[in-house]
Amino acid sequence: MFRPSRRITAAIVESALQDGGNGRWQHGIAPLDSVCRNCLGLSPASVTFGKPHDVGGIVKTSPWIAGICFGPDTAATHIGVQRLWLGSEFFERLLGCQPRHFVLFTLINFIKIDVNQSKLDPVARKGENTMKNGLEDVIAAETQLSDVDGEAGRLIIRGVSLDHLVSTATYESVAALLLDGLTERHFGPAELGDWLGEMRVRIFAHVAALQSDLLALPPVDAMRVLIARLPDGEDFEAALRLLAAPAVFLPAILRLQAGNEPVAPDASLPQAADILRMLTGRMPSAEQKAALDAYLVTISDHGLNASTFASRVIASTRAGLTSSVLAAISALKGPLHGGAPGPVLDMFDEIGVSENARGWLGRALDRGERLMGFGHRIYRVRDPRADALKKALRPLVLAGQVDRQRVELSEAVERAALAVLRERKPDRPLDVNVEFYTALLLDALGFPRESFTGVFAIGRTVGWIAHAREQALEGRLIRPRSIYVGPVPQAA
Repeated sequence: MFRPSRRITAAIVESALQDGGNGRWQHGIAPLDSVCRNCLGLSPASVTFGKPHDVGGIVKTSPWIAGICFGPDTAATHIGVQRLWLGSEFFERLLGCQPRHFVLFTLINFIKIDVNQSKLDPVARKGENTMKNGLEDVIAAETQLSDVDGEAGRLIIRGVSLDHLVSTATYESVAALLLDGLTERHFGPAELGDWLGEMRVRIFAHVAALQSDLLALPPVDAMRVLIARLPDGEDFEAALRLLAAPAVFLPAILRLQAGNEPVAPDASLPQAADILRMLTGRMPSAEQKAALDAYLVTISDHGLNASTFASRVIASTRAGLTSSVLAAISALKGPLHGGAPGPVLDMFDEIGVSENARGWLGRALDRGERLMGFGHRIYRVRDPRADALKKALRPLVLAGQVDRQRVELSEAVERAALAVLRERKPDRPLDVNVEFYTALLLDALGFPRESFTGVFAIGRTVGWIAHAREQALEGRLIRPRSIYVGPVPQAA
């Protein structure tokens, strides 16, 4: 806990909270002078808004101030302050406000406890809940880019729900949506698509740097080396280079590793279609192009995950977008983040046929192994991205462009895994996550399983760039604190 001084600041947003400047609260809340007299125990003349006032007498006078309750909190009593929380009736009244009055939520700023951070005493506070290992539930940024609702199983990207976005958007349109207002240029999906096509052609020159020692690396590592050759910067040109680069580099790396010559980009094609053409050497079908577009849209952004947080940390130092993307790729390749879709196919290979699914899964759990493609750090229900990718896979199945036996096996594994997990771990909400259908979809499109993390990076780069720009424009240098728990020097 922080050690606050005994001061409060009454911060009133007068233009939003007052009715026509007459000092009365909107929506039936008591007049300002009444709040001062009855709740704060002060006369209006004694309150100067924006100035500090002694909090001690106020807390003793009334446990309620303008619908905000000073509820007792034993964890805070030793520092002489009690926490604030909104009374339920007041909260419901705020939710019932008209949108133009929604700024009434700023009433929570009516009481602000000044904090003297110089008086922190980590050793004395060692037993308190002052940190969370892994930063779980710690709010580290404000963003307009995406909202992950783990309880409801919902993902919103820039105000649009994933289920609507994936059925209507292309890679270019979701990229324009995420980057809108974050660069010095204004553009729509068509313009962005034209510029991306031209940039892919320019980026292809860097493929010549793919020497044999780089081709011995995993695809995502070789791709990372090529991206590191790009100049750093924070402008739109830098962003465009980084959107185009992984889409060009990964297909070239995969072809060279397979003993084939790279295929040059076609500036006239959309990004998804050109990626598949550079990968296979032939034009993709309409179903294949749509499936990859759906994948790139689905994984374009997903809250403050590990790689996105890494991107924002680097951006907060103003190092540049290339540095932010390199940090994000380095985080993504870890098996606890984006490096896991490939093992889903390994699981299918080991199970072999549907009849073996339940027994194999049970033995894996007996060995303490994690079932790949199930469970998520945030989602307490089914990952909405899994359903989006399952839907995107269906046209490929109907068109006969995917192995039906593999699809039938995956459905059997999904049913068996959910049943076994309910039996073995009834207290843990474990359901299908994005990795499960990522593996099936990318395999159907011809990507080798060792390249799946690189394909993920192609789609997520736009989210990394958007977050990096948001951080650079609106955030501060990210510098959290740590609690020292090591040995201390012996007193002389």
